[in-house]
Amino acid sequence: MLTPQLQKLISPVPSPTQKTEQTQTKKRKKMEKSIEIFDVIVIGAGIMGSCTAYQTSKRNQKTLLLEQFDFLHHLGSSHGESRTIRATYPEDYYPKMVLKSETLWRDAEEQIGYKVYFKTPQFDIGPSNSKALQAVISSCEKNSIPVRVIDRNTMFQEFDDLIQLPDNWIGVVTEYGGVIKPTKAVSMFQTLAIKNGAFLKDNMEVVEIKKDSLTGGVLVMAKNGEKFSGKKCVVTVGSWMNKLVRNMTGIVIPIQPLETTVVYWKIKKGYESKFTIGNGFPTFASYVEPYVYGTPSLEYPGLIKISIHGGRLCEPTDRTWAPTQSLDPLKKWIQEKFRDLVDSTRPVLTQSCMYSVTPDEDFVIDFLGGEFGDDVVVGGGFSGHGFKMGPIVGKILSDLVIDGETKDVELMHFRIKRFEKNSKGNLKNFDDQVSSSH
Repeated sequence: MLTPQLQKLISPVPSPTQKTEQTQTKKRKKMEKSIEIFDVIVIGAGIMGSCTAYQTSKRNQKTLLLEQFDFLHHLGSSHGESRTIRATYPEDYYPKMVLKSETLWRDAEEQIGYKVYFKTPQFDIGPSNSKALQAVISSCEKNSIPVRVIDRNTMFQEFDDLIQLPDNWIGVVTEYGGVIKPTKAVSMFQTLAIKNGAFLKDNMEVVEIKKDSLTGGVLVMAKNGEKFSGKKCVVTVGSWMNKLVRNMTGIVIPIQPLETTVVYWKIKKGYESKFTIGNGFPTFASYVEPYVYGTPSLEYPGLIKISIHGGRLCEPTDRTWAPTQSLDPLKKWIQEKFRDLVDSTRPVLTQSCMYSVTPDEDFVIDFLGGEFGDDVVVGGGFSGHGFKMGPIVGKILSDLVIDGETKDVELMHFRIKRFEKNSKGNLKNFDDQVSSSH
């Protein structure tokens, strides 16, 4: 019988290839012990990332949600007290997304046990010859959304004569409107994700994403030195999207950050209850320049939110936190439409928010491609109108990262490559499309 010492002497010496394989195996085992591996890593915990983490964790995927700031911070696009939900779009591919999203909002509310979505009619107004407003009516009809078209003579029966229309204007009334409480909604989806077993980490700024040569997945590196390994990754970082993607891949996604201002005005004393959801007052939008939108009095009793869809082009680190445009056109609009029922002399309150705007104001929902293939999915460029669709966008992103496809929505309009064919992106069928980048 050979002694252990003799056995060692006559054992075959590993070849260089075997040594390399053994070394890699040891490194992999060491790495697997030191870095936890997730099925899906979601970067960015605004409404889109939080909805995605909820959906992936709901499907039993080991999920990690990373946020560069505190959770529920005010530095991005998912904070504040109200967002409009409406199904009235000139583009006919958004209404079906809104309707699917409405169902998902209700499902989430039922799970959490409180409300974040408060329903009321939606009222769109503008000149009767507005191509964009006519496209809204056509889009609703294509998507089987009942609409009522009214003129100034029937305004009294509809909304107690609280809104005035010029002679050549019309109003479009639909029942799919309402107000969503954004900070509360983001918190809801984060809580539901945790209940599903997701892991959440804030103050975790991601500085690099690369292919993991050891696991074949994705390696995510934070500024503080921490590393996270995932089989798949979803990037939903809002106004930081272009910078992060460009730095890690060289790919330029034309998403421009923009600082916008939310504005609140005082309702005339004695009329405060008239402008509430309880009284049936609608969310509203005006299809003329400037594009004005608003919500009923809800978060601040006695005040009504009336703002311009637009703002100042800037980087998210270069915000003024002050009104970004002259308020004179907005004051004039309020005086014409609400007369003396709303004090248009000066706003009572302003709040800063960020948009991330694409040239065509359509979303970007796609695989990043390149060396990442289908392992990294991006969701961005929501252009100031995406919050309402957060639940369906989260479901789409989770479908893409888990199944490699989605059956909920046709993504043709949201592909990155659309900008290769035309730098302006999707062509619109109307020439008076409102723009957020005033």
